[in-house]
Formats: sequence, C-alpha cells, structure tokens
Amino acid sequence: MKVYVHLCFDGFTNSYTVLNDNPDVMEAVILDPGKVDADTISLIETGGYSLAAVLITHNHKNHLKGLQTLKKIYAPTVYSADSETYGMNRSILNGDGTIRVAGLNVDFFSVPGHSPDSMVYKIEDMLFTGDTVLSGLTGSTSSSYSQKLLCRKIREKLFSLPGRTVVFPGHGAPSTIESERQFNIDVT
Repeated sequence: MKVYVHLCFDGFTNSYTVLNDNPDVMEAVILDPGKVDADTISLIETGGYSLAAVLITHNHKNHLKGLQTLKKIYAPTVYSADSETYGMNRSILNGDGTIRVAGLNVDFFSVPGHSPDSMVYKIEDMLFTGDTVLSGLTGSTSSSYSQKLLCRKIREKLFSLPGRTVVFPGHGAPSTIESERQFNIDVT
C-alpha cells in the first residue's frame, strides 16, 4: 500500500490517494479531493489502478471540490456522513464501523464538533482526520459546546488508538496519536 499527499492551494487543503498495489487488487481510494489535477489522475492511470472509492471527512467545499472532476472520469462510490455529495454513487456512513474498499479494511469514526458530519477514517496504522485533528490543534467549531463535544470524542475514539498511528490531517503536517495526546493544545 502506498499513500500520496496532494496539496490544494485553495484553502491549503490536503488530499490523499491511497493505492492498494497488491497485484490482485490494484485499486485506489481518494480522501477529501479538494482538487483533482493531472498528477492525481496520472498516479491512478499510469499505475494501472481503478478508482474504487472516495472518502469524505466532512462536507466543506475545500475538501470536496475535486469530486466534480472525478465524476466526469470515474464512477467510484463516495462514502460520507452527508447525503448531499454531488449526487454521485454514494454510501452514507452513520456512527462508527468498518467498510471494505479497494481490498482494504477502512474503519470509520463519527467525530462531530468541527461539523456535524465529521468522519475520521483509519486504514491500517494511518488515520485521516480531515479537520477533526490538525497537528497540535483541533478544527474550528461554532460554539463552546461543539468544542467540548469534539475534544471528548477525540479523547474517546482517537486517543485510544496506538500511539504509533500516523495522523494525516486535512490541513498541515502529519502527526501521530502519541504526539497529539501529549501536545495537542486544544485537547490536553
């Protein structure tokens, strides 16, 4: 398995492409396609992958503008907690659970606070957090209640994961769960 990071300068949003390079699978998953450019398409096409799924952490425009481009080229299933995801083939996620996409087990966790539909995805020892957890911070919230809810859910659901779990946020640099437990100024 390989992970590629794509930075969308509009909002400085991270998008991720996960490739299952098992010769029996050769499928890709894109997380939060803020922008889909020629490099992203080339990564899939020249590698001989098919795009199996798109995982959306939350329905904010800077995290999903690239869905329009993907819709013109591919027909992946879009997984999100919001039903208004550009009318593509979609599967609505609710609560916590596991799905199987691109030959990979993907755990998902509902972590509301930044937005009501915030989802976090875990693939092996990698956690894709959108705007739930940023390196050393949490995403913005609209009220003190939302901030308290977000911090409680992060402690309950994410901080219980192994410390070596790599955090890939929607903005900024990667981190680890252990670093976030110790140094996240919004949660500690």
